Amino acid sequence: MRYLELILGIVSAIVIFLGFQGIDLLPVLLFAGLVIIFWYQTKRAGEKSFATHIHNDSKRELISFDDIGGQDIAKGELREALEFIKDIERIKKLGIRPLKGILLNGPPGTGKTLLAKAAACFTGSEFLAASGSEFVEMYVGVGARRVRQLFKQARDMAKRNKKKSAVIFIDEIEVLGGKRGQNAGHMEYDQTLNELLVQMDGMSENDDVRILVIGATNRLDILDSALLRPGRFDRQVKVDLPDKLGRIKILELHTRNKPLAEEVSLADVANDTFGFSGAHLESVANEAAILAFRENSRVITVQHLRSAVEKVIMGEKLDKIPTTVEKRRIAIHETGHALLSEYIQPGSVASVTVVPRGNALGYVRQTQQEDMYLYTLDYIKGKIAVAIAGAIAEDIFLGARSTGAASDFKQAVSMAKQIIFGGMSELGIVSPDDIPKELLHNTITGIFKEVESLVTNVLSANQAAFTQIVDSLLTKECIAGSEFQTILNGVKQAS
Repeated sequence: MRYLELILGIVSAIVIFLGFQGIDLLPVLLFAGLVIIFWYQTKRAGEKSFATHIHNDSKRELISFDDIGGQDIAKGELREALEFIKDIERIKKLGIRPLKGILLNGPPGTGKTLLAKAAACFTGSEFLAASGSEFVEMYVGVGARRVRQLFKQARDMAKRNKKKSAVIFIDEIEVLGGKRGQNAGHMEYDQTLNELLVQMDGMSENDDVRILVIGATNRLDILDSALLRPGRFDRQVKVDLPDKLGRIKILELHTRNKPLAEEVSLADVANDTFGFSGAHLESVANEAAILAFRENSRVITVQHLRSAVEKVIMGEKLDKIPTTVEKRRIAIHETGHALLSEYIQPGSVASVTVVPRGNALGYVRQTQQEDMYLYTLDYIKGKIAVAIAGAIAEDIFLGARSTGAASDFKQAVSMAKQIIFGGMSELGIVSPDDIPKELLHNTITGIFKEVESLVTNVLSANQAAFTQIVDSLLTKECIAGSEFQTILNGVKQAS
């Protein structure tokens, strides 16, 4: 404050002296005003704005690791790393250097923020959270100042609440931790990252407040190598999509405060939700409760959960009303998908509908008994067959295809490339970057011709069942997998 008064006194004296000399002071005063405004805006952006965006959860009820399902491996790795904060005396005796940072890497919605909060609860630490986007603005030096402020705030809050440690969680860390030198003409990103590196290097086991930095990202490939080296983010914890047992655990957590009907099986719901994240599963449980509320039902039924899964996958029902001709084409198209799915993997059809949802005029919801992580040649060809079966069904029963198969073909081409680049085609092992486009096109076409022949034979051999399923769809608009399989088996037995 004394320095500010001294500077103001000197500036005032200079202005008075220049005024007595007859010099026009208007440009000088205008320039000084602009400098003051710029300085004020920079200071305000660097301090006041950021402080309001820091989320202090110390006064809220933090969750524990027991409240997080489907991430047993990630929780185990994180617990081991956090023991270095809890048992500081023991690690000193063993000469272990405490970890400074833990990086949580995984798809969106898998529980990275929840794991960070559970880490703070597990260690009894103060918890501060910020997003990577909050560190970078147009003002030079703001990001670096915010990093310093964040670490200072963590220490101050821990001392104020008489805690010996603090957890700083930075979500979307790739925003401020991207590879340096890629933002030409704008060094603010690099300065912010440099300051984060300096702050982490300055952390010591002898500090009054031990700080652990937890970063979260789904773009590990763009992070700067200096951030990932030992001594900064020492541990990288993979937070992946949950498997079937994990999905069951997550569903149990999200339905423990919801009344479920006796016939509800969460294992069946887990089968129907392969590839769902924890956030998706929470949405399924919530949407099912909303549907029960709309119907004034006291319990959540199997149908509520099935409808919730469909809504999360496809979106809300639309008010599109196809014409009678279009509706029949849609029913034929979806029956083609369903029939091939049942042929390739019996019991895989969960429901078939011609009710528009999201961007789809109709769809087939599939399920599988076990999660799969490795795909064979026959399995991928089977998936291609299911994808193109809708268009071929239109061809066989209506004599022409429609634009409704565009997304199916895109998906089929992607799977055909999986076969080629996985070394499972007649080309053998090839390089995706070196294969000629014409050869790639011809190989994909060859795969499609082989699969098309299979699809045509299956559909032609099941015309009676096909027609009966289409008629049922046009009448009911939606049929469950069990009903679909009953119709298919009944026709087979009759013949």
